[in-house]
Amino acid sequence: MPKNLAVLTSGGDAPGMNAAIRAVVRVGIHHGFGVYGVMRGFQGLLDNELVPLDLRSVANIIQRGGTILKTARSKAFYEEPGRARAAEVLRARDISHLVVIGGDGSFRGAAKLNAEHGICVIGIPGTIDNDIAGTDYSVGFDTALNTALEAIDRIRDTAASHERLFLIEVMGRRTGHLALDVGIAAGAEQVLVHENPLSMDDICTRLQQGQLRGKTSSILIVGEAEKEGIAVDIANQIRERSGLDYRVTILGHTQRGGSPSARDRVLASKLGAGAVEAALDGETNVMIGEQGGRIVRVPFAQVVGGRKQIDMKLFELVDILSS
Repeated sequence: MPKNLAVLTSGGDAPGMNAAIRAVVRVGIHHGFGVYGVMRGFQGLLDNELVPLDLRSVANIIQRGGTILKTARSKAFYEEPGRARAAEVLRARDISHLVVIGGDGSFRGAAKLNAEHGICVIGIPGTIDNDIAGTDYSVGFDTALNTALEAIDRIRDTAASHERLFLIEVMGRRTGHLALDVGIAAGAEQVLVHENPLSMDDICTRLQQGQLRGKTSSILIVGEAEKEGIAVDIANQIRERSGLDYRVTILGHTQRGGSPSARDRVLASKLGAGAVEAALDGETNVMIGEQGGRIVRVPFAQVVGGRKQIDMKLFELVDILSS
């Protein structure tokens, strides 16, 4: 019989997390669970910051960005004593399942909590990077993509008016999914990410070839890689080699905020419902994902430490479409 379940958000916030929380709460209550919200991620779990949630607790949040449960990093949870404390807190409230909304690092912590202390854990992928293995899309990616696209569309107007080169840096520390998709959608001349390294000679040659074809302005999308501001370094090298007039825009955290798109709201709602259904079935150590439009349960063993590969053929498409 259903007991209690808890839900938390961990890692970077992503638009649609609130929609997922709402679905977990309302579907959980529908099936007879008592539902707790854990404030500030795993750190809040260690600090016993659990609040009971009812139907009204999640009213009017589906359209809000960020997460009403907040998120924070927890160094203490990295260590076994911290996870032991977390298990004690959950058992004291007779919580049978913990739903974790986050990314790979969050799932690693959840998997250890299960392995060491037998806590049943279920993951919901929430990250704008869309790099989590086992799901076609993660909550937040579509909104971030459209937020970046809107900004780039406006910048292109200025680029064309002033006949300039613009380098636009988007998020994606370890993957170029966001940069590649927004590059195609925005009609960018080049997409620069670590999965498809180009030399400065290649970059400048392509820009010069574009000029010979009559291009008077160009948009280059740059994935931030391991540090913010990499677009500035690339722009300086282009200036030294080609003398082109350029501007740099770093979109930064604007891509994380804002009201989630319809697609993210629907995806988050489906994944949240799927998490509760998995708990009803006694599942643990699984992530609820979407593959080919179907909601699936993917073992953490196939998710944690893996990374969704980028479609390399799309770089060729960028080159063809920007000719």
